[in-house]
Amino acid sequence: MKELGRKIAQCRKDAGLTQIEFAENLSVTRQTVSRWEAGTVLPDIDKIPDIASLLGVSCDYLMKDDAEEESRAPVSRGMEKLLQQMVGKTVRLNFFEDEMDIDLYDTPVRIVEFDGGWMRIQADTKKGQIEKLIPLASVLSMELEGEDA
Repeated sequence: MKELGRKIAQCRKDAGLTQIEFAENLSVTRQTVSRWEAGTVLPDIDKIPDIASLLGVSCDYLMKDDAEEESRAPVSRGMEKLLQQMVGKTVRLNFFEDEMDIDLYDTPVRIVEFDGGWMRIQADTKKGQIEKLIPLASVLSMELEGEDA
């Protein structure tokens, strides 16, 4: 149990997320994240895929004590430069089929920032305006919208 908590804490820190940001992305409290990381409570099994996706690791890595951390392909300098030029632009994101983000399906989003393997976006949805942190590994493609196209 403590090994899972250690992995969650380390990956969260590596991703540059605070416990509060991490908790908000998973719709749990900061205290819940703290208990997971301390190893006093295990996450619900249905949260494991969401945790893995947000941290950019596999469920196997989180759940198996002997699983090795997967290599995270760094974003190349050329790609990083291209992505930085997208900040402030409105795009439609296409996700890998198994990574579909239902809140962002067929919704224009504004890219707020890129940081390593993550991007922060804002979107107006049926639920109101949302801001999310999206792992780049879940994005299949981006299409420029409106005047940016």
